[in-house]
Amino acid sequence: MNSTQELVYDVVIMGAGFAGNCQARHLLLKVPNIKIAIVDPRPPERTTKDLKVGESTVEIAATFLSKELGLYEYLIENQAPKHGLSFHWPKDPNQTNSTDDYYNIWTNGLPPTESFQLNRAKFEQDLLQMNRNMGATFYNGRVVDLDLTSKDELHTVEVKLEDGKINLKAKHVVDAAGRRFLIGKKIDNVILDPEELYGINTGSSWVHVKGIDRSIIDNGYHPDTSIASHYYTTNHWFGHGHWIWMIPLGKSGKELSIGVVYHQNVIPTKDINTFEKFKAFLKENHTLLYHLIESGEFIDFNNLPRLAHKSRKMISEDNWYVLGDAAHMFDPFYSPGLSLTALDIESVTECIRAKLAQEADAEKKQAFYNRFLVTNSNSYNYIYQRHEKHLGNACAMSWRTYLEDMLWFGVLLPMYIGKWFLDFEFISQYESIANFLFFKKNSLFAGFYKILDEVVDRQLNIGLMDFTRNDQLFFKYGPLQFFDDYLKKTKFEPLRCNVFAGIKGTFLFFILASAKLRFAAFGILGVLSPRNIFFTIQLLALYLYVSIGERIYLFKMRNVPANTAVDSMRKEFKNYQHQPQLRSWKEAIKA
Repeated sequence: MNSTQELVYDVVIMGAGFAGNCQARHLLLKVPNIKIAIVDPRPPERTTKDLKVGESTVEIAATFLSKELGLYEYLIENQAPKHGLSFHWPKDPNQTNSTDDYYNIWTNGLPPTESFQLNRAKFEQDLLQMNRNMGATFYNGRVVDLDLTSKDELHTVEVKLEDGKINLKAKHVVDAAGRRFLIGKKIDNVILDPEELYGINTGSSWVHVKGIDRSIIDNGYHPDTSIASHYYTTNHWFGHGHWIWMIPLGKSGKELSIGVVYHQNVIPTKDINTFEKFKAFLKENHTLLYHLIESGEFIDFNNLPRLAHKSRKMISEDNWYVLGDAAHMFDPFYSPGLSLTALDIESVTECIRAKLAQEADAEKKQAFYNRFLVTNSNSYNYIYQRHEKHLGNACAMSWRTYLEDMLWFGVLLPMYIGKWFLDFEFISQYESIANFLFFKKNSLFAGFYKILDEVVDRQLNIGLMDFTRNDQLFFKYGPLQFFDDYLKKTKFEPLRCNVFAGIKGTFLFFILASAKLRFAAFGILGVLSPRNIFFTIQLLALYLYVSIGERIYLFKMRNVPANTAVDSMRKEFKNYQHQPQLRSWKEAIKA
């Protein structure tokens, strides 16, 4: 190939993994006739060696894949289902031979929105082919240089192919190439120092195995406790300074991803960075998982000594974008990577669409959406701090997951469903909420985590909080509760979902959860402490403030249907009249 050949595209996406392929498909669906190039050094046909961490979806990522990318049938037909989350803490660290040796919070029902466990190698291979069929151009090569220009000048991406080099010119450049940090290293945009990541200093080792004997974990018979699979849940096994995931891949039921996230101040990488060391660790600390791995056939082992990083900027006024692992990664607990990527992608698509259409507010979108993505990324970063102290303590960690799930289902999920993160006014409000919850001195969650620190230090038993149930707080509340009927009424169009109801309700139950937590840890004096009273007053004030915003929102939306398509069908149905007749098919048979 001529090494000086140049080709011009609307968008060049560097990386054909999950983030890059999903970004390409979203653009192809949302922007007619867009010209996209995808660059990746891996061939289109992926192998088992391309399996990777980040295989589990939760509500936001699963909804994005099925609804926004139109992959629902594909996921049902090709990927394993996910039946929520299950958590396990050893009763005695010296005996971990079976699930009976653990305190278990098992999934007790199907999740509110269907989720999936992804075989990433297969998913990325299939999605790349779909994108090529839709018109995207794939270059099987490596990006060797970038020339990032200012404003609307064309960027240049230099790509080394097997038979030469080419220069790709692009109006917009997306870095979805993962930990190569193609843009991050080019302009010093990536943050790697644990001190700037709320002290997170984690690594991960993981293995893929097939042909396992899953009866070691579960016999599939639980008539009195669950209507969901204990095997097809994402199982989390906790211990001092670490947690372990167990994720089924594919539909054979006998292939697994098992990995540990470890905190370096408790478990140094050198002690767990080979398959033999990993197995030895499991044999001593989670014996049943050791036996599970030994029952199957080894596929591959991987170690990543540094997990956490984030970006200073994610959407630039100079038309470059970073997303997926190229933008941020903190900890696979709660499977945040794919959900963060979904928000990244939808924000990037809207910026690129607006810029290509030369809309007046296109640059405003770039600025506001960058603000949201950075704030959202920092919020996720915040909730992974001090894990090493809480993970192995069943009281502290179960309370922590309970409180964090309140925020997920009450605020973050409805915010995503209603596309509120694309609304300028809401972005400003979200920044204020995040500041109160996380970033300001003595924030709400800083207070929660400080209490849990004391629970660990003083070895208090404050109970095991089960986020799947609604019988441990007040008024039959549980974190999985919805404050708006957006799923039942398919309020999927922008701003139809009442996010204010979720924020308001979550703040109210934070008051009650805080009172219960403080009472469990410190007695009535904890409930009556000046700090708790101060937070209660603040939360009540925010509750009233959001209530006013909700009334304004409901007034503006008073004549807007929950779902336009359903409303149109109902209006059309008013002219319906039953016609008791059949068209004759006899003549067609004679012909």
